[in-house]
Amino acid sequence: MIIKIGEYECTECWDGVFYKKLSEYPNITEWEIQTVYDFINYEKQNDRACSVEADDNILKKIEEYRKIYDSGKRVTVPEKITECVACPKYKGCMTDYVCHTAPIENAISIFKCGALQAPTKWRKVPASVLKAENRNAANDPEDFFDYVMFAWGNCQAGDRLVMERKLKRFPTEKDLSENFTPGVRFFFRYEKIKNHPNVTFEGVLPLKVKDEVKLSDWVDTIIIPSGERTSFESIIPQELKSKTFYLDNDCKDIWSWSEKVYEFVKGEKR
Repeated sequence: MIIKIGEYECTECWDGVFYKKLSEYPNITEWEIQTVYDFINYEKQNDRACSVEADDNILKKIEEYRKIYDSGKRVTVPEKITECVACPKYKGCMTDYVCHTAPIENAISIFKCGALQAPTKWRKVPASVLKAENRNAANDPEDFFDYVMFAWGNCQAGDRLVMERKLKRFPTEKDLSENFTPGVRFFFRYEKIKNHPNVTFEGVLPLKVKDEVKLSDWVDTIIIPSGERTSFESIIPQELKSKTFYLDNDCKDIWSWSEKVYEFVKGEKR
């Protein structure tokens, strides 16, 4: 794996390269250094070596921080991360919640089994098969499929992926506006879910959890598009009913939907 630190559109991992965008390039914060080491550590645990490509001053700061990271000290997540500033309102990732988004048909099964499950467990196929599928456009390694993935709470990436899976291609601007159909969003408080016994910090995502996450123990809020109410009302377990809400998709695009849902979860429903 190669870690490239620079001025990119956003932080992402794609085809064996971890593109790390800095909030204030060329300055690098302790939080950003920690995510680089988290990535290196995760890759090492899976028998993959990493090389880092960056300016000399950045490389120096990373090396100087090694002893602190190795001591086990963790940096508290910032309230807002501005490595990606694509969302119109927040211009960054708000870190009070993380979210997992599922297509409607998958969400029905999730409620029936009571847990979010990693792709290998959910689909009951080996990771080698999942890695070889065309839908693995980023060429993720096999171990990635053993985890439930999470994005930050105000991020639209989950719904974008749902649309991509539905269309079997990358969504166009029209797909993400007038033709946009939201999935079901499962929200978790970051400060709680980070303590899950199977949590992993791998530097790219906020976090991921191996195998499964039991909803009754961990979920904070579930948002279902109100147009899908009849598909869910009779199957939602009693212990999740008070945490489940239906919202109208009266938004112009995926960005405004993401904003509406996040704002509701963080405050309006309280």
